[in-house]
Amino acid sequence: MKKQTLLNLLLILFVISFFVTPLGYESKILLQRIFATSVEIIPADQARKIDFDWQLKDRNNVQFNYSQTAGKKPSFVYFFSSWREISVADLYAVEKLYDSYKDKVDFYIITNELPAPVDEMMQKRNFHFKVTYLIIGEKMPFDPEKIPSGYVVDKNGYVRAEKEGTGRWNSDAVHQLLDSLVQ
Repeated sequence: MKKQTLLNLLLILFVISFFVTPLGYESKILLQRIFATSVEIIPADQARKIDFDWQLKDRNNVQFNYSQTAGKKPSFVYFFSSWREISVADLYAVEKLYDSYKDKVDFYIITNELPAPVDEMMQKRNFHFKVTYLIIGEKMPFDPEKIPSGYVVDKNGYVRAEKEGTGRWNSDAVHQLLDSLVQ
């Protein structure tokens, strides 16, 4: 076999490995993280107000109202799916943001999945944030079909940052925004 033919065969096998092996899944996550784009920071005079009255539930199916955060702290609302590599890629930045602001910001990291696959992903990826569960059919101010998507909401209910798709949630711009909102 010629050297060029062997190299072509190896290249083809390498490309195929991205589609049929865990190497491909992990590589897609890495590429999503590398090519994540900036989060849109919304000036205060252009921010839209959301309704605080919507229901969520915790891991034990105990329901609570998002209004518990009203007037107290800014909040970070994020929708994800544990099986989508684009969501998993984004969750690494969300985890870092959570580690930096967990005592200053209310985090609502939301999925509509059952707890078992979410727990498995959390353990495998060494994530520590608290997961919130969506109640299907409940009214809410955001579109839960846009996955992944995230929002920073100030304590008065104005959306001050948002991003659909993979975003740089642990960026300096987001940190500056949150620092200004927690004061």
